[in-house]
Amino acid sequence: MVQKTLREKLAILSDAAKYDASCASSGTEKRDSSGGKGLGSTEGMGICHAYAPDGRCISLLKILMTNFCIYDCVYCVNRVSSNVERARFSVEEVVWLTLEFYRRNFIEGLFLSSGIIKSPDDTMGNMVRIARELRTTHNFRGYIHLKTIPDASPGLVEEAGLYADRLSVNIELPTDAAVQRYAPQKSPLTIRRSMADLKLKIVENREPTLVRKRVKKFAPAGQSTQMIIGADGSSDTDILMRSEALYSGYDLKRVYYSAFSPIPDSSAVLPLIRPPLMREHRLYQADWLTRFYGFSATEIASAHPDGMLDLDMDPKLSWALANRQHFPLDVNRATRESLLRVPGFGTKTVNRILTSRRQRALRYDDLLRLGAVMSKAKPFVSCLGWSPVKLGDSDGLKQRFKAAPKQLSLF
Repeated sequence: MVQKTLREKLAILSDAAKYDASCASSGTEKRDSSGGKGLGSTEGMGICHAYAPDGRCISLLKILMTNFCIYDCVYCVNRVSSNVERARFSVEEVVWLTLEFYRRNFIEGLFLSSGIIKSPDDTMGNMVRIARELRTTHNFRGYIHLKTIPDASPGLVEEAGLYADRLSVNIELPTDAAVQRYAPQKSPLTIRRSMADLKLKIVENREPTLVRKRVKKFAPAGQSTQMIIGADGSSDTDILMRSEALYSGYDLKRVYYSAFSPIPDSSAVLPLIRPPLMREHRLYQADWLTRFYGFSATEIASAHPDGMLDLDMDPKLSWALANRQHFPLDVNRATRESLLRVPGFGTKTVNRILTSRRQRALRYDDLLRLGAVMSKAKPFVSCLGWSPVKLGDSDGLKQRFKAAPKQLSLF
């Protein structure tokens, strides 16, 4: 068998990692290496680009340790029955790549996942070795995100949390029935138990105790998960309800949505085409509403009787059009909770409105100055000198927000 070069392995295993969407470094502690001790930093400039909530662009080396796998999940391009080119990094190769990429200012950290080889413990053990080598031997202070394996022993996962900034366990699909059908070797119960154990460890190490005066760092950026959308028949409502349960039950930092992508030699049970990328985008928008705008998944779903989000407009606007009885809102009197539901008002805009209206009554121009997107907001608010007269017809109003039709090309 011809041995692959490191460059060839990198090409194969970085391409194989592109299907994993849960790649972001928001929430990590800010390790500083400016004093000359250690390598890497989670701050400053930094082949994957992730974006933190504050807008920072973070560059990560995003790879699989190997795309060999003993599992046969039908939606996975790296399943054991898949006819793809295989490769495997050694522990030393991943450590060397991470350090060399950082020294060349290509990256600020590492996102590492893997197929399952030999056994979950064998694979997880090698991933822990990589993180331990980087932290203890090379004093690497950049960001590390490890994708943990649900069936691995608790001791290995606990050790991983001592070296990684974030850990994640893939929920795989929106429903237990879908997991059992498409990934029969994986257990939804085991996945949720792993997430619960991670939550307990993170909480346990968050506060000092009488025995341990200093807080032990354990996955300081928390845990996240990912689910594939469009591979099964789950509706957007099913997906959002599952995400809401995951956030409340396991204190997740993020749920990532990855649109199913057709794979070579796929099973007949899978769809032939991928879902529109706009569906993935709308789910992220709806997810944001539940996390930062006070919406529940049930409220968002109530605007869509068929269970699917409107691809033509964002879910906040869609909800507002379906609930015209709550509008218009007087921006000089409405509560923060109500203002957050106005299309075109973000959290920063609402905070500015609340601060500014303490000084004087706000006008239409003031809202523009404060950052409100009035092209969306004006039918839903009133203020000094402005009232949305003749904008109350919900059917006509919906057509105004629809995207203009485009002439299709024959070529």
